[in-house]
Amino acid sequence: QILIQYYKCNKFQIGGVKMKAVRMYAPRDLRVEEVDIPSYETDECLIKVMAVGVCGSDIPRVNQYGAHVSPIIVGHEFGGQIVKTGDKVTKFKAGDRVTCPPLIPCFKCKYCEMGEYSLCEDYDYYGSRRDGAFAQYIAVKEGNLLKVDDKVSYEDAATTDPCANALHSMMIGEFKPGDSVCVYGAGPIGLFAVQYAKIKGASKIIAVDVWEEKLEMAKKNGADVVINSMKEDAAAKVMEATGGNGSDIVIDYSGAPICQKAAINSAAKLGKVVFLGISHQGLELSEKEVDKILRRELSIKGSWNSFGKPFPGSDWTGAVDLYENHGMTAKDIISHRLSLDEAPAMFEKIATEKFFFSKIMFYPNGQE
Repeated sequence: QILIQYYKCNKFQIGGVKMKAVRMYAPRDLRVEEVDIPSYETDECLIKVMAVGVCGSDIPRVNQYGAHVSPIIVGHEFGGQIVKTGDKVTKFKAGDRVTCPPLIPCFKCKYCEMGEYSLCEDYDYYGSRRDGAFAQYIAVKEGNLLKVDDKVSYEDAATTDPCANALHSMMIGEFKPGDSVCVYGAGPIGLFAVQYAKIKGASKIIAVDVWEEKLEMAKKNGADVVINSMKEDAAAKVMEATGGNGSDIVIDYSGAPICQKAAINSAAKLGKVVFLGISHQGLELSEKEVDKILRRELSIKGSWNSFGKPFPGSDWTGAVDLYENHGMTAKDIISHRLSLDEAPAMFEKIATEKFFFSKIMFYPNGQE
């Protein structure tokens, strides 16, 4: 309460109180700097960032391609506490714990009018097109905030985005209780899908990866069978684990063509194959894969982001509900818990070394 009262007594305008932030000037040029705490508009809230995660998209953004704006504060997966609200904000107050759907749709294009906000043709985005959350504070529009219960940890709140993406891929795959599920790629989104499948009553959950550490995480999150595709023929082992039937739903979170092809070969008759992992490579199907698609009448769909109507949509509100009421948690998904000062070295390590990591989490204001 004392902290909240302090912030109420200070108008956080540019040129005022300083904060620590990680800014990207160019690919592989991250700098920890003292910058002005951001000003906020009448429809925005000033958020104290308590936990911010590294998204899979942040890695190529920081280490290879850069962002749309430079310099920019990166990061879009975060949980925090509201410290100030703009005059037009009506649904939130200082002290609320929140998470942030990072997409800012135009609400005008044909896809926005359909409520397909993930397909917006003129969007803005925290952490890639405007300043993000690798900082002690961030200003966020009221429409881009979701309140979370006080019992939800900040690091769980910070993983609502990958959790919502997992839910969206399961929705695209038309998951229903009793289905068997196979996940290629046991990264954070894949692990949330495993956890969701377990909570919702999948009959069998199979996780495939090349890292033993990730497969151990998959077991902790609810996988019944784990397969190291570096050591075994993954599709053959999936068929074996399902009595020769294949999985009802197979989702590739890796983006690797070899896994996309294996996913097709792992699916049951009338199965749903979902591609979510971002791939910058072509995909050539052999006669065997095409034959499987035809003879098993497989459905192959893409899954892109997680935003629906009313914004941000049921994937986001469903993810928050899972955290609040059904035991969903990131505690067995986070591999690294670091201070903001360690961000540049961690991204450089990712660029230059091969090592195990899952969800990397930074705590700009210290761990709760």
